[in-house]
Amino acid sequence: MENQTQTKQAQEKTQSALEEIIKNKYQEVNALKESGFNPYPAHVEPKQNCATAKEMPVDSEVVVAGRLVQLRLMGKASFAHIKDSSGKIQIYVQRDSVGEEPYTFFKKHIAVGDFVLVSGHMFLTKTNEKTIKATKIELISKAVRPMPEKFHGLQDTEVRFRKRHLDLIANEEVKDIFVKRAKIISSIRRTLDEKGYLEVETPILTPDSGGAVARPFQTFHNALKMPLRLRIALELYHKRLIVGGFDRIYEIGHMFRNEGIDTTHNPEFTMMELYQAYGDVNTMADLFEEILGNAAKAVGVEKVMFHGQEINLVPPFKRLYIPQAWKETFGHDIHEVLDGRQFRREPLAALAKEQGISFSADDPDSKLFDELFETKLLVGFNCPVIALDYPTAVSPFSKTKPGDPELVERFEVFVCGSELGNAYSELNDPADQLQRLKDQAVAKAKAKGEDAENADILDGDYIEALESGMPPTGGMGIGIDRTIMLLTGQDSIREIIFFPTLKKQD
Repeated sequence: MENQTQTKQAQEKTQSALEEIIKNKYQEVNALKESGFNPYPAHVEPKQNCATAKEMPVDSEVVVAGRLVQLRLMGKASFAHIKDSSGKIQIYVQRDSVGEEPYTFFKKHIAVGDFVLVSGHMFLTKTNEKTIKATKIELISKAVRPMPEKFHGLQDTEVRFRKRHLDLIANEEVKDIFVKRAKIISSIRRTLDEKGYLEVETPILTPDSGGAVARPFQTFHNALKMPLRLRIALELYHKRLIVGGFDRIYEIGHMFRNEGIDTTHNPEFTMMELYQAYGDVNTMADLFEEILGNAAKAVGVEKVMFHGQEINLVPPFKRLYIPQAWKETFGHDIHEVLDGRQFRREPLAALAKEQGISFSADDPDSKLFDELFETKLLVGFNCPVIALDYPTAVSPFSKTKPGDPELVERFEVFVCGSELGNAYSELNDPADQLQRLKDQAVAKAKAKGEDAENADILDGDYIEALESGMPPTGGMGIGIDRTIMLLTGQDSIREIIFFPTLKKQD
């Protein structure tokens, strides 16, 4: 109890000191304004960034803007560092070079955290460091709140995620992650554009969020007097475009699922889906290897540490055929636990029990299958593994394998047990698709405790579109956030989203 009291008192003291600093800074800003000086000018014109200036020859004239991140005030001359998005550069401010009055202003009113515009020329210090010798230094934005830990790092993860601007200021490696994120997404676009895919945009607000089974966010459109949902997937709109005559399309966009939050899930996340007419699951597997391989090259990595394991990102990747792995691991043919589009509960439960899988009588068959697959078949595979030939019972939107209706042409990609992507030879038989949508709607209704007899299918308009004819098509979805986690070696999705969803503070 005494320690808690001391901690609270220390926090109150720190907060009081912070409030006093901010108060004094505002007083300084007001005094500057009253004197006729504007500490927040509307327009400045830097000619170079920090990185460009450092590459310029000695004696070159430069004009650079940035945030002051280090300052060593001395008598008649001072050293400082300014930083912009390209990097950091040292500046040398001498009274005789800038003038006595500007130098006095610099020492009195410019501090770490402020933005400045520096004019001068490049020279080399005695330690051989490229430096700007200032002939003019101007205050262009006054910071009234002190910078985090004087730029020596911000470690509190709660503060880092809630106040990402401070995290980016204090931690250079965090900024580097988001630069890599942009490069990875650009690489994915470049790979697909070069292969003739067209980038498309489909609705975010939809009457039905179909294409996946997940709890949507719901809202209401006042003018139309109708409920709408935020999309949970792109699939059904994209297939309409294939029906309409586009042969290769993709979309990178935000999805929304009103479900749990953990290290790999955020309610708002980025997904990429693509569809290729006259392609199939094998076309998609080859394309996935190309997409991931190119993205790894774009950020200059061949191997990364992910979940404590070294991951080789150079294709080709391991292809795991589930029926074969099932036989090798359990000594049984996978068809022993399958019955058309359903599982055989008794042999599936017996196998799960034999393998030490804990489950209850209420657990669905799909959960037992997932446990067996993830804890037994995927063991020992850390580098990307493409798992193919899933049971029809867990794949409602995929074509069955020729001659084997209990298996489908589908794959999922896993790294260290984390799913990165999912792909199908797309189902294009409207009657079969209608029945599967009905089965899915009934299962969803039962899960919610609703009337399963009168369950509506997710998207009846989609069946109408499919009846117009869709060519054989390969489709794939890739989790962009998880892919970025892998390529940057991050174990938490919060590290690769600028502003992750967080619980509201008290």
